[in-house]
Amino acid sequence: MKRTLLVLALSALAFGAHAEDTLAKIKASGTISLGVRDSSALSYTLGNDKYVGFHTEMAERIIGDLSKAVGKKLETKYTLVTSQNRIPLVQNGTVDLECGSTTNNAQRQKDVDFAYTTYVEVVRIAVRANSGIKSIKDLNGRSVATTTGTTSVQTLRKNERAQNIDFKEVYGKDHADSFLLLESGRADAFVMDGSILAKNIASSKNPGDFKIVGEELSVEPIACMVRKDDPAFLKAVDDSILRQIKDGSLAKLYDKWFMQPIPPTNRSLNMPMSEATKAAWANPNNKPMEDYAKK
Repeated sequence: MKRTLLVLALSALAFGAHAEDTLAKIKASGTISLGVRDSSALSYTLGNDKYVGFHTEMAERIIGDLSKAVGKKLETKYTLVTSQNRIPLVQNGTVDLECGSTTNNAQRQKDVDFAYTTYVEVVRIAVRANSGIKSIKDLNGRSVATTTGTTSVQTLRKNERAQNIDFKEVYGKDHADSFLLLESGRADAFVMDGSILAKNIASSKNPGDFKIVGEELSVEPIACMVRKDDPAFLKAVDDSILRQIKDGSLAKLYDKWFMQPIPPTNRSLNMPMSEATKAAWANPNNKPMEDYAKK
């Protein structure tokens, strides 16, 4: 009986800790942990713990609105996450809000909740400009890089089967590592989100040596992640995103990071907003990528 009561007590304590809402947590601590990335156009580092990008700056504005919601200025703790650890770090509370380059899909929705879609991504192929590769069919017999822990891994295998081609998959531990595989000649192509490809090309020593080619391999909604089953915090994040859409500030932020010269190279990605992203903003939702595939 004592053992049973002990188990029940521990379970109650665990439930109580889990049930504590994030708004209460960040208000009590005065700090919020923001998950950021290192090599995406949406979120990347300039070194020395300085993180920038479309989603990073959007998240900083969300945190400004959250500060108003909890009645005190929140200190932002920037936490670098990877494709492999981003979901576990949100689940265990290390990261309160992750705004990197995470695809919202049905499988991930079992583990975390997604805010409204703020960018709709298209998966493409980056190659050397003189490679002769023009489409996925040209990858037959080649080495193709992608990043471990990303949806592009599944996209690559799906297209490999559908196109009845055979290529060697090589994996980078992060996007910069995957691009290095292409840049160094250890891979003939790098398959990934178009914005990530464009950012890595623009940041390379010789951007003219690379180009993005081929058909759209996948269309994927990108959104911020929060812990599951915390509706008050999710609503607060969504409310901020809605505010930024309605007052036009999110559109100005898009122009800043995708159409204007950006650090550290002061080159523009020259990526006009897609019709899919415009549609997501016009009708805010958190639909997974599987819904996009049905269209």
